[in-house]
Amino acid sequence: MPAAASLGLPNVRGRVPLLAGLAIDSFGGGCAGPLVLLFFNKVAGIPLGTAGVMLTVATLFSIAAPAVVGQVIDRVGPRNLVVAAQFAQGLAFTGFFFGRSMWLLFLCALVTTTGQRVFWSAIFSLLADVADEGERDRWFGLGGMMQAGGFALGALVAGWLLAIGGDAPFLIAMALNAVTFYLAGLLLLRLHPSHHQRTYQDSGPAPLLRKDKTFLALIGANTLLALCTMMLGVGVPVYVAEALTVPKWLIGVLIAATSVVLATGQTLVVRHTERRRRTNVMVVAGITYAVWALLMALQVHIAAGWVVPVLVLATACYAFADVLHAATNNALSAAISPTVGRGKYLSYWQYSFTFSSVLAPAFFAQLFEVRHELPWMALAALALIASLTIYVLARVAPRLSSERI
Repeated sequence: MPAAASLGLPNVRGRVPLLAGLAIDSFGGGCAGPLVLLFFNKVAGIPLGTAGVMLTVATLFSIAAPAVVGQVIDRVGPRNLVVAAQFAQGLAFTGFFFGRSMWLLFLCALVTTTGQRVFWSAIFSLLADVADEGERDRWFGLGGMMQAGGFALGALVAGWLLAIGGDAPFLIAMALNAVTFYLAGLLLLRLHPSHHQRTYQDSGPAPLLRKDKTFLALIGANTLLALCTMMLGVGVPVYVAEALTVPKWLIGVLIAATSVVLATGQTLVVRHTERRRRTNVMVVAGITYAVWALLMALQVHIAAGWVVPVLVLATACYAFADVLHAATNNALSAAISPTVGRGKYLSYWQYSFTFSSVLAPAFFAQLFEVRHELPWMALAALALIASLTIYVLARVAPRLSSERI
């Protein structure tokens, strides 16, 4: 067996610009993403609760993006949408670097969240298009690995920047993220048409998808699991910096360590779970997310000497859950989507991440201000609800009961 095949890797010949673009984009995201909420608070002087609400409201305005993408993706192609999203986000983070006005920062946040929604609504269709026959799941895994690897390096830089102190770390992170968005967009423009252009078909009106109760229920369950993934960047930096007595540089190390697992494990997960139901993998991921959240809630109630060991254990649980979820959720959505209209279904699947992005900042900030452990306890309950929902659906919906990787 060729080494690439044994590692679960697809054929990447001629498609390296896409992989490089994903890694560079994610490097900027790893550097700046975990610092955005703190940037609003420390640099712009906006109270933490207000900043969380601002980011949530900005994301609310972008909530229509996946539906719009679903209507046009089969006509304009996913590559063009991804490139446009990269340049738009680059402009937004340029605005973060120069702006201090609350309204300007809100406008930049609005452009950023809309660009994110367009990117995530189109990228998996692009990965499906570049894949050779039978390698679609492997491309989902490899794309996720490149993003996680870039994010890990960016998170290490973020941790190093935090150790400097003052406003400089946040400004450098915003500038780096802007540059990486521009570079990623330019790289994707170099992707040869023969590797991404396909004959697109009109997938029919959106109401056809809205009648698919099984798919919509899965979107709901995945929204709760996606909320767990958002907490690594939204909740962990604030929780560790404000509620725990540990060095702030530990934030970058924990996020980077998790990203390393994602950067090295997704294709292996795809390969080694190929004889199992994707729904079962998702259930295990949800249960493990719940364990992680409970361990995080425990941090404020244990002796100081146990904080770092338990934090490391909690991060290991999160990494295990996240590699299962990341390698499986998009493959599940693609597997149960109709052949005609797959682009639209994959775009609407991203509503699970859109809704979780809307909820995450306010969910964490508001509950954190009541009691520091409260957002983690609520998150554990939601993760268990998601697992139960997927478990039930897999046994009552015919298309899921027979589903295999």
